[in-house]
Amino acid sequence: MAQKMTDEEWRAFVSHGTRTAKLSTVRADGSPHVTPIWFLLDGDDVVFNTAGTSVKGRNLVRDGRAALCVDDDRPPFDYVVLQGRARISEDPDELRYWASRIGARYMGEERAEEFGARNGVPGELLVRIAVDKVLAEKAVAD
Repeated sequence: MAQKMTDEEWRAFVSHGTRTAKLSTVRADGSPHVTPIWFLLDGDDVVFNTAGTSVKGRNLVRDGRAALCVDDDRPPFDYVVLQGRARISEDPDELRYWASRIGARYMGEERAEEFGARNGVPGELLVRIAVDKVLAEKAVAD
């Protein structure tokens, strides 16, 4: 039987290794858009970057509502769903800093600056989703 994760458990779970999130945003016609993202947890915020011209970028600028799902697809199956509203920044220093940190998580410290230089540029958006709802369960199949 599934068990609820504690605050400490879900934070450790979403921050473990190179787990990606599936981000859901709201299209202009009200339909959902889902895409995988690289991200970091910073306090109560999920932080990631995206191109301002991407579907998710345009959706978040227009309507900041978002949800993310991070899961472990191996038995006994665990998952975390986070919901909140996005704040957008185009500050070049913030973009470069967070793009480098995100790059370090997913590609390793040795490539962090490369990803910071690639993704911390004009036209990119730094997105912070302030988490206001959490659904986190572990051992769903037990």
